[in-house]
Amino acid sequence: MEWLSVLLFFAVCAALLLGYPVALTLAGVSLIFAGIGALFGVFDTSYLLTVPSRLFGIVSNTTLIAVPLFVLMGVILERAKIAEDLLISMSAVLGRFKTGLGVSVIVVGMLLAASTGIVGATVVTMGLLSLPTMLKRGYSPSLASGAICATGTLGQIIPPSIALVLLGDVLSSAYQKAQLDLGIFSPDSVSVGDLFVGALFPGLLLVVLYLLYIWGVSRFSPQQVPAKGQENEHASLRSLLVALAPPLILIACVLGSILLGYATPTEAASVGAIGALFLAGLKGALNASTFKYVASETTKVTSMVFLILIGASLFSLVFRGFGGEELLKSFFTSLPGGMFTAMLLVMLIIFLLGFILDFIEITFVVVPIVAPILIVMGADPIWLGIMIAVNLQTSFLTPPFGFALFYLRGVASQLVKTEQIYRGVVPFIVIQLLLLLIIAIAPPIVTWLPSIIYG
Repeated sequence: MEWLSVLLFFAVCAALLLGYPVALTLAGVSLIFAGIGALFGVFDTSYLLTVPSRLFGIVSNTTLIAVPLFVLMGVILERAKIAEDLLISMSAVLGRFKTGLGVSVIVVGMLLAASTGIVGATVVTMGLLSLPTMLKRGYSPSLASGAICATGTLGQIIPPSIALVLLGDVLSSAYQKAQLDLGIFSPDSVSVGDLFVGALFPGLLLVVLYLLYIWGVSRFSPQQVPAKGQENEHASLRSLLVALAPPLILIACVLGSILLGYATPTEAASVGAIGALFLAGLKGALNASTFKYVASETTKVTSMVFLILIGASLFSLVFRGFGGEELLKSFFTSLPGGMFTAMLLVMLIIFLLGFILDFIEITFVVVPIVAPILIVMGADPIWLGIMIAVNLQTSFLTPPFGFALFYLRGVASQLVKTEQIYRGVVPFIVIQLLLLLIIAIAPPIVTWLPSIIYG
């Protein structure tokens, strides 16, 4: 019976590859397997009796309320063209330096990622704004497209990130389940705030590594960057500060309220949404068209997330009903090398699944199954969450199926070739794998700051 759970997993993956909607595939295939299993007496239908309480728990989860609020914040900032103004000002000021535009793209991409938390939005926005300019200034197509794709995926790891919000909710449940499996009854849990704080150092380290790579290219492969910077007599530090202040203040308010303990991540998300509305109002971007667009996009993304979560809950119940959880637990615990081997295998599986599934599906389908087992085996839940986030970020860059590559190719197919995009992201993939290795070897990079702030 346990092997039916494995067949269920591969059936879901096959249906997704055929192009069926994710949420309906998760729920539909799971219910079909449950029906067949019940018909042959190999599935306990009592597992499905918990579905109503599960669904109620999903829609009433206060942590997940942060999702529509962060989406709202990102969509408003995108519509108000905050990033466009910042990129123009920073490029003008730093353009006099040889790699000034490349540095501007990475820094603005980082701020945009921290503001929106949505990979697709960041890659598309940066592709439309900066790629034509970089090519015109003399950057090689591979370096320009690689930098844009890589900075776009920073939305996975730099807080406030929607991916970290979802991971925080899933890991909280996984941690509580692992505690029960160990016979420990503790009120302690893992919060979204823990992941936000834990992601700060790795996220900033990744940005620094990107900047060092751009500098290294200019030093050792100068043909890929302009021979000299472009002077702009109208550029001024004041215009840069004016453009830089709004997103920095907004990010500081959101993260600061969490780090200082004044607000939960959900409350901080509402601060971000209100702040984004205020900034859009100052720019004169609030009108009926903007409100209609923002409401529509926020509703679409939020509906998608919650519908996938409902489908994933049905999948996990049926998977557990077939004994899949016990099968995985016995498999992982029997591996030579203990947690190291188990963690390596899980990271490899998540990396490969990142080619065909979005981070939302992986977070709701795979993480709830493997996280409790790894935590029981000794993995720190905060460290585990950041490892998964960086891993997914890397898989989104990897050819030929990386989502970030598809986003850029969709908006820049006339400017760069697919081959150039693939070649350009390879060094950034190596950088991200290096970060993953650093975090694996030195977990305090992730766990030290949360332990200081939250004890």
